[in-house]
Amino acid sequence: MNTAQADPLIGRLVDGRYRVRARIARGGMATVYVATDMRLERRIALKVMHAHLSDDSAFQSRFIQEARSAARLADPHVVNVFDQGQDGDLAYLVMEYLPGITLRELMREQKRLTVAQTITIMDAILAGLAAAHRAGIVHRDVKPENVLLAEDGRIKIGDFGLARATTANTATGAQLLGTIAYLAPELVTRGTADARSDIYALGIMLYEMLVGEQPYKGEQPMQIAFQHATEQVPRPSVRNPGVPEQLDELVLWATDKSPDERPLNAQEMLDRLREIERELGVTPVPTATVAPSSGHDSGAVTKILPMGTAVISDPTAPVAAESVDNGARLRQRTARRRARGALLLSLVLLLAVAAGGVGWWFGSGPGSLIAVPTVAGMPLADAEKAMAAENLKSTTTTKSDLNVPAGDVIDSDPGAGERVEKESTVTLIVSSGPAKHTIGALAGLTESAARQKLDANNLKVDKNVEEYFDKLGPNLVLNVRITPRAGGEPYACGDGCDVFEGDKAQIQVSLGPVPGVVGKPLDEAKQILESARLKVNPETRQDWSDTVAKGSVIAQSAERQGGGSWRPGDTVTLTVSKGPQPITVPNVVGMTLSKAKAKLESVGLKASYQGWGDLPGFGDLATVVEQKPGDGTLPKGGTVKLTLKLQG
Repeated sequence: MNTAQADPLIGRLVDGRYRVRARIARGGMATVYVATDMRLERRIALKVMHAHLSDDSAFQSRFIQEARSAARLADPHVVNVFDQGQDGDLAYLVMEYLPGITLRELMREQKRLTVAQTITIMDAILAGLAAAHRAGIVHRDVKPENVLLAEDGRIKIGDFGLARATTANTATGAQLLGTIAYLAPELVTRGTADARSDIYALGIMLYEMLVGEQPYKGEQPMQIAFQHATEQVPRPSVRNPGVPEQLDELVLWATDKSPDERPLNAQEMLDRLREIERELGVTPVPTATVAPSSGHDSGAVTKILPMGTAVISDPTAPVAAESVDNGARLRQRTARRRARGALLLSLVLLLAVAAGGVGWWFGSGPGSLIAVPTVAGMPLADAEKAMAAENLKSTTTTKSDLNVPAGDVIDSDPGAGERVEKESTVTLIVSSGPAKHTIGALAGLTESAARQKLDANNLKVDKNVEEYFDKLGPNLVLNVRITPRAGGEPYACGDGCDVFEGDKAQIQVSLGPVPGVVGKPLDEAKQILESARLKVNPETRQDWSDTVAKGSVIAQSAERQGGGSWRPGDTVTLTVSKGPQPITVPNVVGMTLSKAKAKLESVGLKASYQGWGDLPGFGDLATVVEQKPGDGTLPKGGTVKLTLKLQG
């Protein structure tokens, strides 16, 4: 209700003629409303192109093409298009209004349709599509959403928005808009379509009605398209043993991968369906066609009931008058008696034939065969009991499987639903659990090469890597940690190991060694470490250094706090030079020159004195009588000036 109120078209008079009442459905290209034709006073369906597409000439032409294609068809099983026009920025189609549901909604409610329902609906669809094919029109978007089941029993195919002439059959790029689940193989592989492409879509839809699901499934559209192009649609009776063989064959004929092997058009497929109807004794219930009114249904009402039967009720329908004379009435009675006798004879013969047929069917014919039960996912013991209950023997073989627990059945051979003779042996394929693999050394490989090895063995590899600083070159694998899927402690696989499919893998990668910053000025050292994603301890240490200039780094912490390898985000502590340590000047006054020099040199200072003190023998004869400085400190390598005096 809120959506309808928010829609600005509700209540609007389009083109001065069509009063919009309510929104029915919304698609990718247009929105459909129920409206009233004020001129003819009748309910209609108004299909309005989305505003953002109204300026697109390609979409406009496709919109007009729908009107022209449907208008060319005069068939009770095709939705009528009455008008097409433009009101300002609104492009619209005026179509027949059919209160009811789509085939998709019916299948969503019932899942699987009965054979009678399926034949009734397919007969009507084929009749409508045959009219299109005779007119040279290919629908190109046959799917349950485009089959309308009206409340009055009519079954119609609509939405010819993708329809094109059969001579213009190329469909490339954006023109390939058909729903992927019903896409013919030639549309996937060659991008071409003709009437046989519609037949393929009908075959998929027939399978879906009989089975309750589509034959191909996949997470991505391209997976489904690939199956359409490469695989054969299975028989519906594999999933639904109640499907007659004739309908099995009809599905296989319509969905053959080669277009040349399919029915040429809808009429050829309809002819075969009606032969099947006669063979099965199933007659499609005729649907009532009610003349359009002002929105109120009257007259005969035909409804498709949940079990697929159809009932026509009209208590006010007139009874045809009968006017015959007595002679004619006598001839009618005689003819009825003859017919009754012939009927009894035919019935006796039919019963005799039926008795023989029943004996053959259950003795040596198809009735003597047993459908293999579905045992996939069962524990082995339960699967063996299920086989024994159907009078079948069983044997086992094992196969590794990532998803089926060890000891449970993966599948059977012959497969579920296949019919075999009594006492036949069915092989149960039992899961041995995930497969075991031996992986070679991973350390030293690049990350991508290690991932390829792990992915090839069906391991769940973490998208994120753990990074460490190490002497190994940057961007090379240090180690891989494996966590068993069945539980347990992680273990290293850098040098190779045994794994099981489904185990988890964590790659550890080297960033190269921690950058060395000894000898670098403090600011430069910080920048280098922070660029490597390491933190620097703001509380730097300081120490004297005779070799490193003041303000530069003397040392950096060699081990990370807590031990182990360095990782991004760890904190490095730096020691900064205060320059050379000052030396206290010793007192050497009164010492001989030789002893004074030795004393000063032992603490890292130098001595200067008169030149004659270096003459041979004077070192022990000269005595220090004065020194400068006499006390205090000097930097290492500093000079003390000595005043000498000869003894004697």
